[in-house]
Amino acid sequence: MNTKLVSIVVTTYNGERFLKAQLDSIIAQTYQPIEIIVVDDGSTDNTLNILNEYATNHKNVSVIKNEQNLGYVKNFEKGFSLAKGDYIAPCDQDDVWLPTKIDVLVNHIGDDAIAYCDSEFIDGAGQTLNKKMSDTKTLTDFDSPLMYIEAGISALGHAMLIKKEVVFAAMPFPTLFSHDNWLGFVATFSSKVKFVDEVLVQYRRHDANLTNALHKKDRKKNIHQKTKQERLENAYQRLTALYEKCPDVLPEKEVIRQLRKGHESYALRYNFLRMRLFFQHRDKILRHKKYQYPQLKRCLHCVKFFFKTI
Repeated sequence: MNTKLVSIVVTTYNGERFLKAQLDSIIAQTYQPIEIIVVDDGSTDNTLNILNEYATNHKNVSVIKNEQNLGYVKNFEKGFSLAKGDYIAPCDQDDVWLPTKIDVLVNHIGDDAIAYCDSEFIDGAGQTLNKKMSDTKTLTDFDSPLMYIEAGISALGHAMLIKKEVVFAAMPFPTLFSHDNWLGFVATFSSKVKFVDEVLVQYRRHDANLTNALHKKDRKKNIHQKTKQERLENAYQRLTALYEKCPDVLPEKEVIRQLRKGHESYALRYNFLRMRLFFQHRDKILRHKKYQYPQLKRCLHCVKFFFKTI
């Protein structure tokens, strides 16, 4: 029997609507021992009252209230820094975990840095939407830093179990990335992000959640509202952070350096450089994309990078 401590880090912000269902599903985990660390980012609704009630009734629940709002990424970082476990499991405030989630992931992680599972989509009432994460994205093992060049990777935090040393190696978390994308990127330096082909989470889709794997319209709208130059500068900053974090011994670092150079401007030679690099490494960079005709679609997607940025 595996008796290593698992730290479940929950971040909350005005989450009273679905919080009890999530907390109940964590407490019902078949795996023991676990500690549950909840970091609230300045909620103004009934969230803190709910959290304090659970902390009173369950000795392994601790609640931390931020004095000022840190934002989604830094709130998770704070929670991770408080974890005592050998493994850390990020947790959103509005999903539902199946009872065996931690048990299964602990038994599958082995020598890998991260293990993650499939998820079922549910609505605000908890009813199934008859769709899984694997229906919308390619869920697979991720073993190269190049697989994290594009945003929107399919190994999402709510489905992860992470070895503690990887979390601390990834700190500090840059706010240019989601915490799960950054953790996955760092994990590939010496290991892989391992996919466990089981549905172990009910991922709730509703109008208020911060990350929504089904709806992309709002994110695309925000992207298109930025000027062309702003998008280029943002991409350059992201690639700079990836380049600086990537170890010198990895060959992928040179690819990232060239990609960064390709985002210096929209000059013709840089446009060709971006497109060429995406073509050359498309099977890794676009691995997470769910295509009916993968090779054709990946090639067409690469052509876009003559005109656009990551």
